[in-house]
Amino acid sequence: MKKTRHEISFLLLLSLTCFSSRICYGGDTITSTNFIKDPGTIISSNSVFKLGFFTPSNSTHRYVGIWFEKISPQTVVWVANRDTPLNNTSGIFTISNDGNLVVLDSANIILWSSNISSSSSAANNTIAQILDTGNLVLKDTSSGVIIWESFDHPSDKFLIPMKLMTNKRTNEHVGLTSWNSPSNPSTGNFTFLLDVRNIPEAVVLNGGKTYWRSGPWNGQSFIGIPEMYSVYLSGYSLSIQNQTYTLSVATNIESQQIVCLFISSQGNFEQRNWDDEKKQWNTSWVSPKTECDFYGTCGAFGICNAKTSPVCSCLTGFKPKQEKEWNQGNWSSGCVRKTTLKCENQLNNNTDAKEDGFLKLGMVKVPFFAEWSNAPVSIDDCRLKCLRNCSCSSYAFENGICMHWINDLIDIQQFDGVGANLYLRIASADLPTNSVRNKKGIIIAIVIPVTLVIFIIAIFLCWKRKINRQEKKLNMTASEKKKILKQTIGDDIMIEDEIKLKELPLYDFEKVAIATNYFDLNNKLGQGGFGPVYKGKLLNGQEIAVKRLSRASKQGYEEFINEVRVISKLQHRNLVRLLGCCIEGEEKMLIYEYMPNLSLDAWIFGSPRHKSLDWRKRFNIIDGIARGLLYLHRDSRLKIIHRDLKVSNILLDKDLNPKISDFGMARIFGGDEVQANTVRVVGTYGYMSPEYAMQGQFSEKSDVFSFGVLLLEIISGRRNTGFYLHESSISLLGFAWKLWTEDNLIPLIEPTIYEPCYQLEISRCIHVGLLCVQEFINERPNVSTIISMLNSEIVDLPSPKEPGFVGRPHETDTESSQKNLDQCSTNNVTLTAVIAR
Repeated sequence: MKKTRHEISFLLLLSLTCFSSRICYGGDTITSTNFIKDPGTIISSNSVFKLGFFTPSNSTHRYVGIWFEKISPQTVVWVANRDTPLNNTSGIFTISNDGNLVVLDSANIILWSSNISSSSSAANNTIAQILDTGNLVLKDTSSGVIIWESFDHPSDKFLIPMKLMTNKRTNEHVGLTSWNSPSNPSTGNFTFLLDVRNIPEAVVLNGGKTYWRSGPWNGQSFIGIPEMYSVYLSGYSLSIQNQTYTLSVATNIESQQIVCLFISSQGNFEQRNWDDEKKQWNTSWVSPKTECDFYGTCGAFGICNAKTSPVCSCLTGFKPKQEKEWNQGNWSSGCVRKTTLKCENQLNNNTDAKEDGFLKLGMVKVPFFAEWSNAPVSIDDCRLKCLRNCSCSSYAFENGICMHWINDLIDIQQFDGVGANLYLRIASADLPTNSVRNKKGIIIAIVIPVTLVIFIIAIFLCWKRKINRQEKKLNMTASEKKKILKQTIGDDIMIEDEIKLKELPLYDFEKVAIATNYFDLNNKLGQGGFGPVYKGKLLNGQEIAVKRLSRASKQGYEEFINEVRVISKLQHRNLVRLLGCCIEGEEKMLIYEYMPNLSLDAWIFGSPRHKSLDWRKRFNIIDGIARGLLYLHRDSRLKIIHRDLKVSNILLDKDLNPKISDFGMARIFGGDEVQANTVRVVGTYGYMSPEYAMQGQFSEKSDVFSFGVLLLEIISGRRNTGFYLHESSISLLGFAWKLWTEDNLIPLIEPTIYEPCYQLEISRCIHVGLLCVQEFINERPNVSTIISMLNSEIVDLPSPKEPGFVGRPHETDTESSQKNLDQCSTNNVTLTAVIAR
């Protein structure tokens, strides 16, 4: 590169000054007189990043770069002269006469320059500074304006404050480019950037060709990255200004750790987190990681599913274009339509063709190159727009964005539980409903007459039964109804001091049937071991919930008796209220007050409503459950152990006040009784304490364990037995314990409730939850102590010990019958049958 004599003389003077004064490095800034000569360095103000000369491993070349000061081995995040290395240690990094940052060799030849051109830029007007964010900035000293920064010219790593940008008009972009190899920082084959030709997507290019893609941005996340629906959902944002699309990451994401995104020399895009305890980088996410992540694996109109073998298949209505190659595992040629679309037939004057249809493909990464519109439209408008365009092969409607695809569909990937719904346009003959239409016609012709006859007979029998029932009712007195109740639920609960029948109203079956519209399925709220639960409305307008005993449920009958025995004696604002019961013939029902907001699990697990449960509401729910439990254990006339405390048994009234329900498994303790044994363990896996599940022992502390699990579920929004995100923590309890030991509780907290002002209170609740789920009984607090801890009446909390059951149990909600266990040993060992719910 040619330079003027004046410039060269100036640079030689700087070099001589450096040698004579030895002021060549130090501080965090570079000027025309205070520059870096190899091996000098400068360090950011808080010693986070260092700037200077370095040599990669297995190399002899010298480069100017930025790396983490306190992390070893050296992790370089930016390189200046990546394509023009120095061959010796004579390099200088300084500011030239024209105000640019430059790397010079021993002959003062410029190997790299920031390459800015500004009339105001001059050596005496600019200063360079390394910041604690890892950004090297060049500023105009007179105005303070940043005229160049390394964040706009990244290498292979993305630090959290950085932004990726692409201008749609000029196609200029700020992206990552891989190293050529781990020991060679020169420009590699892989580039990570934003593709904004259609809907914005993040892509990895290999020599200019698409290698991997994220799927389109839906306003919150990239559709093709499943992890963004949970772990990273709240961290990323995409903005548009003057046709420039900017992707950024919130600075508080993973604030407890050093995080960087990285494009490797092999084309892997990774997120790495620094483990300060183990002094190593951990890869928390990487892509591509399966065959389906590579772009276009299955060709046009193919779909890839990493969980099937082979991974590729043709979409419905399509067949392999090259059958032989396809069967040999070469899917690149893709698939073609089996039947021509109606639009194409009409263009060929075939007017007999039937209307095309759309087939829903659920939970997929949608294809590349979508045309889109975010103008206010509905999914029906989106469908109609595609149907009217013969070239439109599919559409999707995601977060108010209507997407269309013209011609071939490439790079569709099947996911589980996440992704978008893609509606594929296929010919009428290939629709799944058409293939069975003829069979359906024959079946309907036979079934309708037979059904009609059966229906008429059923109506007659129901009418006859109703007449007989009404005649029987007319002759039944109130005392006889009470006598039936006594015969049904036993003499032991008819003692006048324990139950007064006048306090437990009896409801006529006919009134209950009318209230529930004769147990219409549309009024069914749920199903348990007891039997189905229906919503009803009495003639006076009162809404009720009706638990109807299933005739086939032996356990349900026992629960019915137990629930009447227990809950008829209880009254507390945090317990569901029993209004009465209905007993007529084989019908046995419990009538409760209706809870309009249903159960807590319907709010916190996978429901859009979880966003409306902020931290204050969740804490009130936690506190209410604890106070209801305290009433059961200490404050009621009887001491009661619930034995089945779980999220689905917490009901919410119209004001979201919690009500503990389902006392079918509850046990009444005597005044001095603190523990009991059973050979029939009932409850729900994931909530049962170790001593109860393994030995059949239950006490107040068994309910405390269940409360601890429930508390952690409310805070995290995750099920204990359904949480397997981290390999090292195979349950929610294990995950919470791992984060506790790492002093990093933020990943446990539901993102929608986390606010810095609540962090101490939430952390305190997690602390209490971990105390509740400790393995040994005597280490768990009682409920009165829990309430004091939650409300900060006890300031210093003991340190929790490792929870019981951090392993992965098998969850089931089905009742199993009790098995008869023969005694196989003369030792004093109790054989316990576990009945899971």
